[in-house]
Amino acid sequence: MTVDQEVVPEHEQAEPVSTATVVGYAIFGVVLAGWFLFIWLVVQKGFVDSVGEVAGIGFGLLLLVAIVGSVRRNRR
Repeated sequence: MTVDQEVVPEHEQAEPVSTATVVGYAIFGVVLAGWFLFIWLVVQKGFVDSVGEVAGIGFGLLLLVAIVGSVRRNRR
C-alpha cells in the first residue's frame, strides 16, 4: 500500500499564525459572546434574533479580515 503525497514548494506553504492574531481572534470571540448575552438577556430580544445579529457581525468581521489579508498579501 502506498500513499501519494503532493510536495508543496517552499513559496506556497502557509505562513505560521502569530500569537497576536490568535489573541485578536480570541478577543473577538469573547466580545461576540458578550454581545450575544447582552442582546439576549438585557435587551430581551429573542434567542434567534440574538444569534442572527451576532452571526451577522461575526461574518462581517471575517469578511473584513479576509479583505485586509488579501490586500496585505498582494502588496508583497
